[in-house]
Amino acid sequence: MDTTIAPGDDFFAYANGNWLKATKIPDDQVGWGSFNTLYEENLQRTKTILDEAAKADPKPGSSAQKLGDFYLSGLDTNRINALGYTPLEGELIAIRALTDYKSVLTYLTTTDVDPGGKLLGFRVAADDRQNTINRINFVQAGLSLPERSYYTRQDSATRAVRKAFVHYVATLFRLTGVDARSAQTKADAILAFEMKLAGSHKPPAELGDPVANYHRLAVADLSQQMPNLAWRELLDNLGLNRVDTVLMAQPAYYKTLNELLPLVSVDDLKDYLTFTLLDDKANLLSQPFQSARFAFRDKMLYGQKQQTVRWKRVAVVIDQHMGDVLGRRWVARYFPPAAKTRLAALVDNLQRVYRERIEQLDWMTPKTKRVALIKLENLVKRIGYPTHWDDYGNVVIKQGDFFGNAQRLGIYQTAKKLAKVDRPVDPEDWLMTPITVNAYANPADNEIVFPAGILQFPFFDKDADDAINYGAIGMVIGHEMTHLFDNQGRQYDQLGQLRDWWTKSDAALFTKKTDALVNQFSKYTIAGQYVDGRLTLSENLADLGGVTLAYQAFKETKQGRGNTKINGFSPDQRFFLGFAQIWRFKFSAEAERLSLVTNPHAPVRFRVNGTLTNFSPFYQAFGVKRGERLYKADGERVVVW
Repeated sequence: MDTTIAPGDDFFAYANGNWLKATKIPDDQVGWGSFNTLYEENLQRTKTILDEAAKADPKPGSSAQKLGDFYLSGLDTNRINALGYTPLEGELIAIRALTDYKSVLTYLTTTDVDPGGKLLGFRVAADDRQNTINRINFVQAGLSLPERSYYTRQDSATRAVRKAFVHYVATLFRLTGVDARSAQTKADAILAFEMKLAGSHKPPAELGDPVANYHRLAVADLSQQMPNLAWRELLDNLGLNRVDTVLMAQPAYYKTLNELLPLVSVDDLKDYLTFTLLDDKANLLSQPFQSARFAFRDKMLYGQKQQTVRWKRVAVVIDQHMGDVLGRRWVARYFPPAAKTRLAALVDNLQRVYRERIEQLDWMTPKTKRVALIKLENLVKRIGYPTHWDDYGNVVIKQGDFFGNAQRLGIYQTAKKLAKVDRPVDPEDWLMTPITVNAYANPADNEIVFPAGILQFPFFDKDADDAINYGAIGMVIGHEMTHLFDNQGRQYDQLGQLRDWWTKSDAALFTKKTDALVNQFSKYTIAGQYVDGRLTLSENLADLGGVTLAYQAFKETKQGRGNTKINGFSPDQRFFLGFAQIWRFKFSAEAERLSLVTNPHAPVRFRVNGTLTNFSPFYQAFGVKRGERLYKADGERVVVW
């Protein structure tokens, strides 16, 4: 803490100031804070499991054998470096043999390495308007830079990123034996191609509207509207010959792609496929490819000074490819049943508080309120880990074949994903692995999910007082719960279906309140760059709702009803300190700059100060008064839930 700062002027600095002054971002990180310290602790626990698996002598084909040999294959840098880029030779030969854009599309939908590649982006998930059925949903894709403005902005920092990108592309080509002049020509052409694609992209702030990004289209109609993309053939190549309807989140991209592909030389398209393949797989290849990717993706874009140590990078790859096998062992050792039970009670407490607050809302009509209460009652709560685990079937994992192991697991996962298309949704599917330090809300399933990885100190401490736990993990729980009723989540009904269930008057009042939050956050700046209040609206609403729910739930505890001080702070003050200190972060300038245009979360300082400036109990706890920077007149404070 830095108690020389008035809480009413900058509560984030008051709660975290001396830590911010003293903390240096480690060279192998883009930032440092509460999430990072927990993530590093979880990685060390993961290493213990992986080291034990690597030393064991399990039955061939067992989960233990797969886990241990995958880890050993990733640590075998001599073998990986000796192979260079030869694991991709078969794909590169296939790309060189392509003769026109039609063969490019055929390749993209028949290759095992990465079906769809960078050009055809798709996911498989519940149909928002028929959420018991999975659909394939095509989304805007094709770009190697973070988002569309990186191709158009003319400030010096963005121009430097584009220059570094071209250098990176050329480097990858040179590493495969292309001469320097040809590599530069290829890189320039790839940037020019992506710049044309970028013009069709929606900006990040427009991607959160579920209605504007929902289009259900018949394949027959698509084939007429975009004939150059040969939709029927593409889907058949993916094994989806039975599929006659798809979703398309951003049709403008595919309309542009349909028009653009015949106009681009096949050599440029082949170079694009080659680069995107090398870029995607670089971390599975020899060190020169890894170093080139690091120099651009991590150092240039995020300001990371050095690569993380090898075992950590391998552990991340294993979690991405075999998250269930790793996670099952992890939670058995590090997430006891008692922790799950206590967290379940916390979630129930906040759900009950939310019910009370909805019932007491003075701006919502009974008709809308009735559906909101049913939706809240139907809330699905998932804590810690899934109820069933994937053992990755007959996938062969062996030592000395890191690339092949990752590739075979990728093929397995892609086949599993595509097999779900037009099939019933499995409500037990998780979108995060158990060791992930995060949480999420999924409005189509009306669920909130808290992996075991985040249910640890400093977010949750079984030995801490209620004030700290409610301010920390209680706020996170309330945050995810609020997401189901934010500007995006509110558009899904009590069954998780995307439909308009609000009266017009209630929707107008809600929008008026949220517009005030947009205007508030749009005035904040970091290093001369404005926060995008529209992009961050959903998360800002969830932060405000999370604090509101967690605080009321805390006030119903024994500590919350009392006034006994601990270390000189009242229970309410400790609640707000618990909240502020879980957002204790420092980021590199590069990471902050990138975050402002791509991240739906506001910078951490404003997640704390911008939330609390609207929350009257904070004023009372710290005596915030007129004239202090966080003060707002009572009638100007944004109150939603």
